[in-house]
Amino acid sequence: MGNLNTVRGFLLDMDGVLYRGMEVRPGARELIEHLNEHAIPYLCLTNNATRTAEEYGQKLARLGIPIPGERVLGTAETTAKWLAKQAPGATVFVIGTEGLKHELGARGLRLVETSGADFVVVGLDPALTYHKLEVATHAIFRGARFVGTNPDATFPGANGLSPGCGAILAALETATGTRPVIIGKPEPIIFREALRRLGLPPEAVAMVGDRLDTDILGGQRMGLTTVLVLGGVTAPEELETSPIRPDYVFEHLLDLLTAWREGKA
Repeated sequence: MGNLNTVRGFLLDMDGVLYRGMEVRPGARELIEHLNEHAIPYLCLTNNATRTAEEYGQKLARLGIPIPGERVLGTAETTAKWLAKQAPGATVFVIGTEGLKHELGARGLRLVETSGADFVVVGLDPALTYHKLEVATHAIFRGARFVGTNPDATFPGANGLSPGCGAILAALETATGTRPVIIGKPEPIIFREALRRLGLPPEAVAMVGDRLDTDILGGQRMGLTTVLVLGGVTAPEELETSPIRPDYVFEHLLDLLTAWREGKA
């Protein structure tokens, strides 16, 4: 079981924790200002693959949350790095946004629009069409390796929960009978990269998120202290019945900051 008193650095989910849509969550600015002021290691760890780290930095700046892009690690970047290491110069058919495509192309992967690709990479795609699903299905049947940036079935938007990358993966898995390799939380690939960047051992890091099945489960598997923030994806009634139990539960990030500072006093 994790302990806040041993925590010297943080991994922070973004959607549903720092903000929801374009609304800043309570305590987000105060927490980040404290971490910045006291040079406490932290990294924003998001499963969302729709933006590059630079684009996330720009969004955070618009929201008045002082986090530079280099402190953001998303599944678009992590997927691109992993894929470039696995198969340099491979061809990739992408279901996803321009942010994901940019990260893949920047690492020497060749983006194609045909079913002859070496890999099918799937992220959240607001412009999803049947044609894209058809090309991806044919590619997987022809032997393309199936990669999902993240398994999130939904994500918290300004108007409530909306279909996420996991919903698209489910359609392709149903069509092909093939399970994807998952890069993001709760799988270890993104956590290993995040811990490497922080330069801290797992027992000194807290994972702060709003999803039990990705943030909390993934953090537990890696030996991190886990903190659930309410008001995002996980409702209190789900928390009561779920077998996944976070080490700590807080209404807001300000409550987390207060508890952590008191433990350090």
